[in-house]
Formats: sequence, C-alpha cells, structure tokens
Amino acid sequence: MTVSETNPMTGAEADRIRSVAKDCVHCGFCLPACPTYQLWGEEMDSPRGRIHLVSQLLDGAPLTEATAEHFDRCLGCMACMTACPSGVQYDQLIEAAREWVEDPGEVAAPVEAAPAGRSLADRVTREAIFAVFPYPRRLRALTGPLRMLQRTGLDRLIARSGLPGLISPAAEAALRIAPSPTMPFPAGRFPEKVPALGERRAVVGMLTGCVQSVYFPRVNAATARVLAAEGCDVIIPRDQGCCGALSLHSGRAREAAGFARRVIETFEAAKVDAIVVNSAGCGSAMKEYERLFAHLAEQPGDDDEPTALGDSPGGPPGRSPGGAPGRTPGGAAHARGKSSSPALAGQVEGGSWVMRAAALSARVKDLSEFLAELGPVATRHPVPVKAAYHDACHLGHAQRITAQPRSLLGGIPGLELVELPDAGTCCGSAGVYNLLQPSAARELGSRKADAVGATGASLVISANPGCALQISAELASRGESVAAAHVAEVLDASIRGTSAISRYLQSCGHSCRTCRTLTESVAGS
Repeated sequence: MTVSETNPMTGAEADRIRSVAKDCVHCGFCLPACPTYQLWGEEMDSPRGRIHLVSQLLDGAPLTEATAEHFDRCLGCMACMTACPSGVQYDQLIEAAREWVEDPGEVAAPVEAAPAGRSLADRVTREAIFAVFPYPRRLRALTGPLRMLQRTGLDRLIARSGLPGLISPAAEAALRIAPSPTMPFPAGRFPEKVPALGERRAVVGMLTGCVQSVYFPRVNAATARVLAAEGCDVIIPRDQGCCGALSLHSGRAREAAGFARRVIETFEAAKVDAIVVNSAGCGSAMKEYERLFAHLAEQPGDDDEPTALGDSPGGPPGRSPGGAPGRTPGGAAHARGKSSSPALAGQVEGGSWVMRAAALSARVKDLSEFLAELGPVATRHPVPVKAAYHDACHLGHAQRITAQPRSLLGGIPGLELVELPDAGTCCGSAGVYNLLQPSAARELGSRKADAVGATGASLVISANPGCALQISAELASRGESVAAAHVAEVLDASIRGTSAISRYLQSCGHSCRTCRTLTESVAGS
C-alpha cells in the first residue's frame, strides 16, 4: 500500500541526511552485528537495507507500510555503528526515518500524512505508551492495580488465560516483564541534597528519570549513596521530569525537545559540576540534545514549540501554573529560546536552545563514566558472587562506555566477573521495543538468557534497569534463580559492607550518615 508519493526531499536537513546515508559503502560488516538481521536474515531488516530505504525516500520513493515496518523493527541498539568500518552515523538515519513515519506533518519529510501502514491498534498502543511512560505520576497511578494483581497472584492467572494477548500484544508483554512488587518511594520524597561523606570532591546533579523513578527507586537510592560515599554532594532536583529519551528514540523529536527543555532548565538552576545518569538510554539521549535542537531549529514553526510539562506541580499535565497549554512559567520567553534560569558555569545567560543544550550535554556523565574519572576513595568490602556483566546497548554502542563499568566492578573484592558470550548483542529491551515488538524482543531476551545460563553466574549486572528487567523476566519464566542488579546496586553493596548481594537486594539495614539522610526523607529505603 502506498502511503505517499512526492518529489525528492530538499533542504538543508535532507542534504545532511543524504550525506550521512552516502557514507555507507554497503560492505556488509553490519549484518552479523544486527540483531534483527540475525533473527530473520532479511536484507531490509539490516542497517544496510534500512539505509537503502532512507536513500530511496530521500529521492522521492513512496513510503509504504512495508518500509515503515522495517524502520519499526529496528531496535536502535547501534551495534552496527560499533561494527561499521566507515563510521556511518546510523543513529541519525534511523531517527530521521522514524520521525518521517511517526510525525510527518511536523517535519520536512517525504510524506504528508500519517502512514496508513500502521494499524489502528498499533497507533493506539503507541499513543497510550507515550501518554503514560514519560510521566511518573501517571505511571505510578497505573502501578497500583498492577501491584494488587501481583500480590494476589492474579497476574499469573490472567497471563495463563491468554486474555492480554487477545486484547493487545503490548499488554501481554507489559504484564510479563513488569517488575516484581516492591515498596516504591512516594512521589517527590527523595532529598534534594545528599551530602558528601568526608571531603567534598564534586557537586553533581542526579537524574531520577520517569520509568526509573517509579519502577527502580532502589537504583536511584544506591546511586546517591555511592556518589556521596565517593565524596560528592548529590543534588536531586525535585521536579526534573522525563529526559525525552523514549520519545527521541521513537521519532517523536518535538515531544522529546519539550521534555529536554525542562531538564535543561532544571539542571541549569542546580549549578552542578556534572549531571550523573544511571540509565544508559537517558544518558545517550541527553548527550544528543545539541543535535536535537539544531535539527528542530531548521524545521518550520520551531519558534512556537511547546514545552512538555506532564506532572508539573503547578497544574495538569501540559499546562503551566498560569494555565497556558504547553508552556513553562516563562511563557513566550521559552518559545523564543530564552529563559531567566541561571546559566550553567561558563554559559551565556539566555542563549539559544542549541547553545544551552550543548552546555548541558557536555556535563552529562554515565555513573560508571563519572566514577572512573573521579577515582575511588570509598573502601570496598567483599561481595562473594559470580556475576555476568551485560553491556547495555546505549552505553556500550551509543556512548562507547565498556571498560569503565568492568573496571569498577573489578575493584570489588570477591566478585568474580565473567563475560557473556556475544555480549554486545541487544537483549531486546530497547526502550519500549519489548512492548511494540514483543515477539522479536522475547526471542532476543531468550538468547541473552541462554548466554547468562552458559556462564553459571548467579547474578547478572547491567548499567540499564530496562535490560536487567528484560533478562530477569526471561530467566524467571524458565524458573532459573539468577538475580539481576544495576552496577550502582553492586557498588553500593560493596561500599556498605553487605555480606551478600541477595541480602542487599532484600534489605538495607545500615545506619551510615547517607543512609540516615535517605531514610529520613524516603519512605521504604
């Protein structure tokens, strides 16, 4: 089915994408590295094939439902970029293609209307995901019924009935990979500052995230404790919101920019030396802010872009305290790329969004990256366990951070760190991919679980909670007792002297100053 047929795409943005696509020499080195090509052996489901499709669209070819499906099937894992000898910036190409498919009316694209290739159910599922997941309050509200189902065992009964799959494959996948019941922290209860233990070595901001703050609060708490133990004052802005990663990596660039503006303003006001991120996808997106705003600056109507304000305490989602839809309290100043927010150190006050994004991105550090640069000072205690380390795609391939987490984990006494076979292959989590493409995601998750099982490890460690969730869900479905933890949790267990990682994952039990600070301010820590 033809969705749209137009003349060749023109303009500066088209020329840029065309130039990037021409860097591909079709050598085929990307093929064995691509998870979807491994699954199906289909050329158009490889990076090389998708680049060919992008070039065809730029030259005026019609966007068909088959073309849209090939773009949708891409995990965005960027393993191809690690494998590519020509240095093709595939991330820019797949993001552009997804933007054409997702939001063609908002960008200079070779299509003029939403592609008919997506079914109504698919479009509804996507809108539901992006109406909930980037907004912690909405996500937390929906988590209550899920917890009730889990505690009563009804979730397993419903799953066995097959009903969720009949309603929506995404609903079935969500029920399967949902994290086990824990006591999540109430909204906004993290302390705004966790003081450094001993001599202060740095002042850092910490991103709490959207899904992260609801489903993985223990990872955030562990991150704050580790940073404090290493001599950092940890600033945790209370109203920081979603960073925009889910939207950016799904082709919703304007929506991502709205979230990004809020994050930029929040951390400008925080006046920190660095912004530490413990979720690989979020860190990757925040390091791309400059390119995001540079891209949107070339699109028509950019001066009137709204700022995403879901969960703002001043009013309902999408509204400022003053009531204007889609505006921050700065009103028209934000639409012009201006703000009265304090500038980051060395930045010109009220600069363009591109400049402000570049200044913030330069200060974004993954937790492992930051700690490796800072150097350890806190004493490590033994964590006697055999553990396998999984490279999160947006950490290993997108940010090229692979040695730092291994080095940090290697410094823990008693921890036997083993490598996974085919460690660079995606586990299938990939943001919301495991909801939108559940069959492919589960097959990749099964392969990763096989790799974990082959090591004999009793713990799998990742720098991205979504990966840990994906892998642990597959292991649990097999009845295998392999725990999953974030790098921050393992470091925290070692620094605090927890005798075994399983005990740490169940309970804190310590009374150090940082723990007391968190305990006083965070219910359930």
